[in-house]
Amino acid sequence: MVKSFVMCMFMLGMSVVWAGQVTVRDVLDREVTFDAPAQRVIVGFYPEDYMAIGTEAAYDKVVAMSKYIWEARPANWEMYVKYRPSLQDIPEIGRVDTQTFSVEKTISLNPDVLMLADWQFKGLGTDIERIENAGISVVVVDYNAQTVERHVRSTELIGLITGQEARAAKIAAEYKQTVENISKRLAAANLPQPKVYTEFGASGVQELGFTFGKNMWGAISTMAGGDNISAPFVEWWGRLNPEQVIASNPDVIIITGYETGKGTDSMLMGQGVDTAEARKRLAGYKDRLGWSSISAVQNNRLFGAYHGACRTILDSAMIEFYAKSMYPELFSDLNPQQAYLDFYKKYLPVTPEGTFTLAL
Repeated sequence: MVKSFVMCMFMLGMSVVWAGQVTVRDVLDREVTFDAPAQRVIVGFYPEDYMAIGTEAAYDKVVAMSKYIWEARPANWEMYVKYRPSLQDIPEIGRVDTQTFSVEKTISLNPDVLMLADWQFKGLGTDIERIENAGISVVVVDYNAQTVERHVRSTELIGLITGQEARAAKIAAEYKQTVENISKRLAAANLPQPKVYTEFGASGVQELGFTFGKNMWGAISTMAGGDNISAPFVEWWGRLNPEQVIASNPDVIIITGYETGKGTDSMLMGQGVDTAEARKRLAGYKDRLGWSSISAVQNNRLFGAYHGACRTILDSAMIEFYAKSMYPELFSDLNPQQAYLDFYKKYLPVTPEGTFTLAL
């Protein structure tokens, strides 16, 4: 039994120090030592991934969270709270991006592990030293980068933190298999790459929203075989010049959305969103100034995706969605929305209902 445990740690790139204590290398290749499974954890980001990988029972050990990323998806958050009301009682530690993250509260809660996203870790700067000097182990994970390597490593790390190594290995293997299957088909077909543009549609039709370069939806579009028109102009995320979108003439346009937006023409997708309403919102983008000349609009190749299904281990379904949107004949057998729902059925205690992928 001990031998198999040591071999498991070796396979994950981790080493056992003594019973209960492990030393790991996180996604930033930092060496971190803590008792595993951790008994007191603060979840800085990726709350749904933490439950999917660690099981619902993992939240029995969560002593605080940065809740805003979950509450920003209100219908999704409410679905979980209805199932597990105690989620509302978990203390809030604030946000790194708005400089409201409380180092003092974090230390006072005496966690074993503080799990942070890559960008949170970098945003906290010298505060990390204060936290570590208080005896708290900081483990960095990263699904935002949208690489197979970081998705897999992050999943393995969460599995170790929560004591669910075998479950984590299974989820990571399924993710890798999805990506590999798509890559193999693309390589065998050797078809011309379609140009693709992705926009976060919270601002609505009248205002060009954020697009993505080499991470998040930008990376997903590339993994799925697309030529991301935003990549030469946006490194991570930002807005393109409206004329540049028109000049780039994408073959496929994907507008992402949450359950709520800024206005009556914002793109809506997600939990509780009616498909007819989502399709109506998506169709509105065809009337955007200057877009009538774009190939994607002329050929009715506009699609909608749930923004909450990105930067997560669940997003293998979105890679399938992009692949099918760009290569409909090659990937005609895929059902991305069902794949997304099937992940919930296998690994999460709630059953979402709504619109998560969409085609006009």
